[in-house]
Amino acid sequence: MNDAITPHLLYATSLRLAAVPSAVGKSRVFIRQMLQHWRLPDYIDVVDLVVSELVTNAIEATGITDTQPTCTAVTDEHVVGVQLRIIGARLYVEVWDGSTDTPVRKHPDTNAEGGRGLLLIEAMTEQWDVYQPEVGGKVVWAELSLAEPPKPPPLPSMPVRTPGRTRPPAGPDEDMASTALLQRVLDGFLNTL
Repeated sequence: MNDAITPHLLYATSLRLAAVPSAVGKSRVFIRQMLQHWRLPDYIDVVDLVVSELVTNAIEATGITDTQPTCTAVTDEHVVGVQLRIIGARLYVEVWDGSTDTPVRKHPDTNAEGGRGLLLIEAMTEQWDVYQPEVGGKVVWAELSLAEPPKPPPLPSMPVRTPGRTRPPAGPDEDMASTALLQRVLDGFLNTL
């Protein structure tokens, strides 16, 4: 019997937005940036469409559909949450909203202007579903298969530290910052005269 556990890299990120029409575009930018950072650019188009449809549905369920809402119209209830998770080779797109109404897949005729969102999600993902968390509202999620688990993003480079030194070695950036700081101090001093 093999008791070894194979660890899976977990990626997770989330974003909360006011449930207004501009949230769709902002969630798409967020998704694109994260998938680029996670080195999964081949999935951007599909995930972009999925998140657009899910966020649009969430806004319609709980948000403000006016394209130019006033500040006073947006309250605590008008929030949507977007989350991306990767576990192993599975990518999950999750959208939360405060409504408990389950979305209904429609079968629009060819002349209908809308109603195809969940049909698109169903066609482009492995599966989708809805669950209602204890905190309230609902989460509509969709799952996609990745060709392989992503590789970890590169770590930012860190300055080399010498034992016993309290700061990294000086360089051109530090020299520019020191000069700029001294100039601001001198300008401030001259203004007080």
